[in-house]
Amino acid sequence: MAEIKPYKPVKLVCGIIFPGEEIRKQAESSLSEKFGPLDLASPSFSFTYTDYYQPQMGPVLYRAFVSFVRLIQPEELPGIKVWTNRLEEDFRLLFRFPDRPVNLDPGYLSASALVMATAKDFAHRIPIGQGIYAHLELLFTRKGVKLLDWTYPDFRQTGYQEFFLRVREIYLGQLRNKS
Repeated sequence: MAEIKPYKPVKLVCGIIFPGEEIRKQAESSLSEKFGPLDLASPSFSFTYTDYYQPQMGPVLYRAFVSFVRLIQPEELPGIKVWTNRLEEDFRLLFRFPDRPVNLDPGYLSASALVMATAKDFAHRIPIGQGIYAHLELLFTRKGVKLLDWTYPDFRQTGYQEFFLRVREIYLGQLRNKS
């Protein structure tokens, strides 16, 4: 019989889709208040791979990512996604225009993968609790990043991948320092 072991802690990350830097800064501040200090923030990338968010958020959008110093347990992800969805609603009330001023996509990075949380079901997504699904986005190998058939188009760009490889380096260093 295989011994059941606790999960290794993972690196909390969050994607932020936004129409302007003021909203990005406020989102980063709110996320830091809840989850602690950031250890890395990406540049703002043009978000032009889909027009899905444009009716609610406007025609010119950006996406950025942040990672947090504090490691989490993987089973915390559903609760974090529920909380970020509530934060999106708070931003809607605060900023009033556009209808949806921010989209927050939390996830986690392990040594081998990037997993993002979503409330949208699909064939390759796994239910993880509280109406939330896990979306396996990227795999990490010794040669770099491995894309999957369902990897979102914007995650295929090298800027995103370079950011997540840097986050992975920080994470692996944190694991080494813990032992």
